[in-house]
Amino acid sequence: MVSSNLFHCTKRSWPPEEYISKNTLQLFDFDSAAPPEQAWRRRLNSHANLLKEFSVTFREAIQMVRLGIRLWSYVREEASHGRKAPIDPFTRESCKPSASQGVPLGGMGSGSISRGFRGEFRQWQIVPGICESSPVMANQFSIFISRDGGNKNYASVLAPGQHEGIGKAGDQGISSWGWNLSGQHSTYHALFPRAWTIYDGEPDPELKISCRQISPFIPHNYRDSSLPTAVFVYTLVNTGKERAKVNLLFTWANSIGGISHLSGDHVNEPFIGEDGVSGVLLHHKTAKGNPPVTFAIAACETQNVSVTVLPSFGLSEGSCTTAKAMWGTMVQDGHFDRRNFDCGPSMPSSPGETLCAAVSASAWVEPHGKCTVAFALAWSSPKIKFLKGSSYHRRYTKFYGTSERAAQNLVHDALTNYKHWEEEIEKWQDPILKDEKLPEWYKFTLFNELYFLVAGGTVWIVQIREMVIISQEK
Repeated sequence: MVSSNLFHCTKRSWPPEEYISKNTLQLFDFDSAAPPEQAWRRRLNSHANLLKEFSVTFREAIQMVRLGIRLWSYVREEASHGRKAPIDPFTRESCKPSASQGVPLGGMGSGSISRGFRGEFRQWQIVPGICESSPVMANQFSIFISRDGGNKNYASVLAPGQHEGIGKAGDQGISSWGWNLSGQHSTYHALFPRAWTIYDGEPDPELKISCRQISPFIPHNYRDSSLPTAVFVYTLVNTGKERAKVNLLFTWANSIGGISHLSGDHVNEPFIGEDGVSGVLLHHKTAKGNPPVTFAIAACETQNVSVTVLPSFGLSEGSCTTAKAMWGTMVQDGHFDRRNFDCGPSMPSSPGETLCAAVSASAWVEPHGKCTVAFALAWSSPKIKFLKGSSYHRRYTKFYGTSERAAQNLVHDALTNYKHWEEEIEKWQDPILKDEKLPEWYKFTLFNELYFLVAGGTVWIVQIREMVIISQEK
């Protein structure tokens, strides 16, 4: 039984003022750019502690030897059929578990991608029953800033530089990018299904940046809550006396985690959609006969925001355009060639080659002015195939059809509907968050623990009767 004292605790556990200056909070006090009063918070330079894995004592091992033999036999049997057992205590994971997770992306039942509090995309669960824990480090947001007069220029990945490849001389891959962010003045704030990352003067001391991550997890909205998509809204506030040219970059590898990017036959393709939404489709050919997946990364062009793309670049020296060359183009020009939209599909990637894409959004921010730039990510994997062969269509196909190219429509609808999603999310959460009878820790924990409905391997399928209708329409 829970003591009533827990619900009469008045101490505020993580006041935002301890993580962000009051001045910055006031600057973001519009358009949901500021993080909420109640949230789980971390600094980006915080150390992610490794989690201790479960182990048994010698005495317990003796007592459980019969169970261990049965479990070992089961694991070997599954492996003989090319399947991975859901419980396998005999195989060590390549990526050690750590306390680095944040709010996952997407709605329910269409596969999920988690995002760490430092910005890395990890915990890939696109294929049912398979979870790739390691982050794909080519998937990043970056920023390039220049000001009138040309005296101040900044170029940095918007994540702390913490991975093995940094510092390798002559590297043509992501190690050649500007991993300059320390994370000391940047903070993460989680209140599922949204999260805020605030860059309080990093990398440019005169530019305040808020990145708001939004996923469609909305009570009683069983359409949008099934969609495999997420939106990233950047709010830029220029506190300097000079006009700032800000170029935001979204890079994405054609991968579903692990070493899937090396399997070959992947294709990237630029697109221009309606309402100013444009980006790149990344068609991924999965291994072992699993259904294919198509990603879409996009940004929304407005009167003040210009969008360009680089449909394909590689991480190795033999690539037509290397990651290093791509970064150099952004540092020098701040955008890509508009003619890239006319390129058409790329050549299929070769085995061992990593194929990536980039979307750039550029805007001018006046002195003491504000600007909003919105990106979106979607993945379309309409058919799910379980290890024993049975297959179904995911629920979102009821609304978007069974084409993998639905990813383009998904990012379009995400970028045009996210404000309505936020209104519905706030309407759902406000009665709890504003209830003064409840302690702060309880309020944000109540919502944040719902992450498991997205990142816990949930599969949401179309009913058999509805599948027949979809098949007939196709």
